[in-house]
Amino acid sequence: MRLFILLIFLLSLPFTLNAQILTGKVYNSKTTIENIKVFNDTQNRVTVTNKNGDFTINAAVNDTILFESLFYHPKAVILNESHFEGTAVFELKEILTELDEVEVKAAPEELVFVEETYNIELKNIIQEDIKNHPEKYKPAGATYGPDIFAIIGLVADLLKKKDKYIAPTYQPITYTQMDSLFSKSSFFNTQLITDNLKIPKDKKYLFFDFCEAKQMSSKLLKEENKMQFLEELVVSSQLFLILLEEYGDKSVKKNKD
Repeated sequence: MRLFILLIFLLSLPFTLNAQILTGKVYNSKTTIENIKVFNDTQNRVTVTNKNGDFTINAAVNDTILFESLFYHPKAVILNESHFEGTAVFELKEILTELDEVEVKAAPEELVFVEETYNIELKNIIQEDIKNHPEKYKPAGATYGPDIFAIIGLVADLLKKKDKYIAPTYQPITYTQMDSLFSKSSFFNTQLITDNLKIPKDKKYLFFDFCEAKQMSSKLLKEENKMQFLEELVVSSQLFLILLEEYGDKSVKKNKD
């Protein structure tokens, strides 16, 4: 019986020696980063970094550790003994979004009114029109002299042709717009909310309500502003999760403004 117990102990000894805990911290070029997926590809184990960038995971020397995130380049690290000497530090590089080339058009220039030039041009226009249509400038029954009322009418017509530029206005994004976008878009979908923004699936509609209260401009829904909108969602999701964790659903609704 003793020999059997000793044999079991000896067989399990290598597994006991190899069972280690890797303690790590993940940074970008500026600070620690949270919600980074840490995957032990050798042992098929997974965890994520907390708000301070810290994580722990079962691992051993020569295991391959993968770091994955929507906003950072993936990274693979083969562990050695030095990684288990205290807290191992890992740095990820941000994915710099390259937008398509955009043609920037200057805003319409405001016309500068020069009275002298205006008077000369107006005089030339009137003289040319008198030459081509003299009958319009003669009062009824008269055989000479221009009609001053016709001249005034011509000036009024010229002034009406001046165009004015009106800048577009954008309303805040509504709950309905959020729901419609995440139901139809291939990019903004439920997987992005649950896997990348870490919003619990049953809290998705509460998050839409929270975003509506944030009064984000509907200009962000334009295709060319897609990445800017994504950044706004990331910031909003982090605040939402903090409120949800600390205060619960009711306080999220109360504090969302």
